Amino acid sequence: MASQVKWHCHGFGDFGVQQLYEVLQLRDQVFVVEQQSIYGDLDGLDQRCWHLSGRDGRERLVAYARLLAPGVKYPDAVAIGRVVIAPDRRGGGLGRQLVRQAIHHCEQLYPGRAIMLSAQASLQRFYEGLGFVVQSEPYDDGGILHLDMRRHNACA
Repeated sequence: MASQVKWHCHGFGDFGVQQLYEVLQLRDQVFVVEQQSIYGDLDGLDQRCWHLSGRDGRERLVAYARLLAPGVKYPDAVAIGRVVIAPDRRGGGLGRQLVRQAIHHCEQLYPGRAIMLSAQASLQRFYEGLGFVVQSEPYDDGGILHLDMRRHNACA
């Protein structure tokens, strides 16, 4: 199932109107409605990010993450954020594939830089399995416990 996904990474200005709507709709569906987390998803950072989208054979958005340059969220590290999988595509390895793609693009865009993310605490082991190490105590973010996690870039 996950192997049929086509990946595309681009800047904000390369979004088509429909593509941007689909990304915002998926983020809203999962982060706000499903997880019942009331927070400002439109945080003013999207325009400064690289956007990684995974689409299935019907061109439906099934996976998404955004990549932030060093200094945007963390002073010395690239950040991966807004990691989301369409609800009907979970459990088949697509999340792991998405994060691996995000790591790959971070390494290509920002060689030698560590990668950070704010992981939901319930996903700590998932991210540890991809080389991330906990860097903080749990903290509340939108009503959900999160942890800062760091991965040293393979090119470092």
